Amino acid sequence: MDLTQLRAFISVAHEGNLTRAAEKLHLTQPAVSLQIKGLQESLGLQLFNRSASGMVLTVEGNTLLPLAERILADVQELRRHVSGLRSSDDVLTGTLAIGTILDPEFIRLGAFLKLLVEHHPRLSTQLSHHMSGSVLNEVRAGHLDVGYFLGDPGKGFHAMTLTSFTYNVIAPAGWKNRVSGKSWKELARLPWIWTPAESAHHRLLSRIFAQHQSKPHTVALVDQESSMLDLVKSGVGLSLARESIALNQAQAHGLVIADAVELSTELSFISLEKRQHEDAIKAVFQLLQEVWQA
Repeated sequence: MDLTQLRAFISVAHEGNLTRAAEKLHLTQPAVSLQIKGLQESLGLQLFNRSASGMVLTVEGNTLLPLAERILADVQELRRHVSGLRSSDDVLTGTLAIGTILDPEFIRLGAFLKLLVEHHPRLSTQLSHHMSGSVLNEVRAGHLDVGYFLGDPGKGFHAMTLTSFTYNVIAPAGWKNRVSGKSWKELARLPWIWTPAESAHHRLLSRIFAQHQSKPHTVALVDQESSMLDLVKSGVGLSLARESIALNQAQAHGLVIADAVELSTELSFISLEKRQHEDAIKAVFQLLQEVWQA
C-alpha cells in the first residue's frame, strides 16, 4: 500500500467512475485500474463492485474510505508543519509575478496558492495567463519571475518537472475511417486547426511533421483550447488535446481519437537559472514540489 494507491482509491470512490477519477488525477484509466487492483491485493479485500452506473464501494470500501482520507490529510499536514519549521525564520515580502497556462485545475494552481499564502502571507502574487511559449519569453525578459511551461525550456533556465502527460489527435465525429491507423504523414493531408508559434501544440506538431517531412493542411488558427474543441466538434478539422480531455470528449460528444499516433510532453515550472537561488523563487519551487507530491 502506498499514497498513490490511496489517492486513486479516494478519487474513484468520490467520482464513482474510473475515467473521471483518472482525469482528476491526470493519469490514464488503465493506470488508475492497476492502482486499485494493487491496493485490493495488498489489503486482501475487494473495495469496489462494478455496476452499470460505474464503480460502487463495497461495505469494506465504505469502512476504509474515511481512514484513507484521514491518512492523506495527516501526511499533508505533516508536510506543512515541516515546511513551516524550515522557513519560520524567513519572512518573504514583495510581489512575485507568476505566468500560468492551461486550466487552473490541471496545474493545481489553487492548492499551490493556498499553500503559498499559508507559509508566506506577506509575499503577494501577480498572476497572468499565457500560452506556454509566451511564459518562456516573459520569464527571459524579466517580466515574469516564474511560470508554468510545457516541455524543456533549454539553456539559461532552471526547471522542475511536475508531471508528464500525453497529447492525442482528436477528429470530428464520423471521421473514424479517415484517422484510424493513419500515420503522421497521412494525417498531415487532412484539415488541421493550427495554433500560434507560442503554443506548445505548434511546437510539438511542427517538430513531428518536420521529422516526417510533411506539411500539415491548416484551415484555421486559434489560441484557446476551448475554441479548438468547438471547431473539432463542428467538423472543421483535427487538433491536439490532452489525453484526459480527448477521452472525455470522445465519450461526451463522439469525437474520434487517432489511434496510431500520440505525443508526450512534460508540465514544468521555470525561472531564470541565474535567479533560482533568490529566496522567493526557492520558496515557490519548494511549495510547488510539495503540492505535486501530496
